Amino acid sequence: MLFRLIIGFLEVFLVIHNKNVKGRKKGLINLVRRKLKNDNMRIAIINSKTDAAGKNIRRHLIAATGKDTNLPFKYYSHTLTFIETDDHLIYENSLDKRAESDLIIFISRHTSKHPLPVLTVHVTGNYGNAMLGGEDRKLAAASPEFMHAVLNQMAKRVPKGYKVSYEVTHHGPTDLKTPSFFVEIGSTEKEWDDENAGVAVSDSLLEVLKEKTFETINLVGFGGNHYATRETEIAMGSKGAFGHIAHTREAGVITSDIVDQMIEKSCAKAAYIDKKALKGSEIKKIEDILSKTGIPILTEGEIKEIACIPWETYLKIRKNALDIDSSCRIHIGRLRGFGNPVSIGINNALFEEAYKICEKTFSEEIFRLNLAYLTSQTGRILPIFITYEENKVQTINDLISLCVKILHKEADTAVIDDHLVIRKIRFDPVKAAGLGVPKGPFFGKLAAGFEVVVGDRIITPAMVSKSSEKFIHVPGLENYL
Repeated sequence: MLFRLIIGFLEVFLVIHNKNVKGRKKGLINLVRRKLKNDNMRIAIINSKTDAAGKNIRRHLIAATGKDTNLPFKYYSHTLTFIETDDHLIYENSLDKRAESDLIIFISRHTSKHPLPVLTVHVTGNYGNAMLGGEDRKLAAASPEFMHAVLNQMAKRVPKGYKVSYEVTHHGPTDLKTPSFFVEIGSTEKEWDDENAGVAVSDSLLEVLKEKTFETINLVGFGGNHYATRETEIAMGSKGAFGHIAHTREAGVITSDIVDQMIEKSCAKAAYIDKKALKGSEIKKIEDILSKTGIPILTEGEIKEIACIPWETYLKIRKNALDIDSSCRIHIGRLRGFGNPVSIGINNALFEEAYKICEKTFSEEIFRLNLAYLTSQTGRILPIFITYEENKVQTINDLISLCVKILHKEADTAVIDDHLVIRKIRFDPVKAAGLGVPKGPFFGKLAAGFEVVVGDRIITPAMVSKSSEKFIHVPGLENYL
């Protein structure tokens, strides 16, 4: 009752302030509804009498719950209802009213032109013409959180010889405003009737329904095959939870309206593009459309790295980073938990010398510090870092210490008061030419530290070198040695 009052007040507030409750505002209402109801939901689990796999899963759900009834019953904090239809599920329209639920789970069979044993999850909709139920260019409301949870639970229970994956959005029904998804057994009669597959799906669903909350980053995906290979791998290795996913072949029919639907119906916070599965022109088209929506495009690496910080904190870090360099890549590194992100830096000469002399060591050690770091499009670490305000002083000290230790170990250094002196000896081509050394291979040998014979003279590297000293002021240097 309290929940319904809150939703009602929100809807009235939007109307009073002349806001359109459709589209984005409706997406906001759905998001509030979902967050409030994760631990107290009415859930309809629906199968068709014509579907062997659906009946298989239903049979094991009934056995596990002991509830062979079409009446609602309590399961942990949720209320479940088993519903069996006469028609194929993809043609079942107007289920919102009939199911009277907060979440609809379709249990069904999966078929394929290239059959393989598989357990899948996906949401419904049509990017183009409706070939298998529903309406043209309409998408149903998704439940990325539950799909992510079920996918990962099925991966723990998958029978030998089966794979687990998402499927791209590809059939009806499309008129569902209640969040929904299909969970399926594929791809032939042998798998549909497989008791092990039925148990794996049933147990996975029931395990997920024990959970009260889900910690996910809701995403929409673009590109890939029918089984959304990259999106599946991301979801099984991160908090990235996909709602609507568009197959590579849909790139030609993707429009702003479709993308808006994908985002709204998935309550998406960000987007992922499988760039290896799309042409350059298709990627640019999708990026241009997404740029107008206000949600970020994340790489696979970025999604996986946002595992230990809240999404709101990540957005602050991202803003700081893009203010520094709009084309940079963000690496969360060892940053954890909540905090107020701030940008920090150290003596640029100190950073440059340490990074230049041993990039490998610097890159390995920077990942151990309590900070996020940025890289350019070429992969070079930038000299500005991000940490939480309360860690600022300690993190700056850690950075200075890292640089000093690298230089002290890898370079010819000396300490004079608070100055780190870096001595460098370089090959001097002017000196070499003055001693009659011809340009070419001899220059290379001398520069590499080998002596050469010119005429009847032996020319050593010391004879054709010059030295320099670079002084870097590091306050309190002795504390870093």
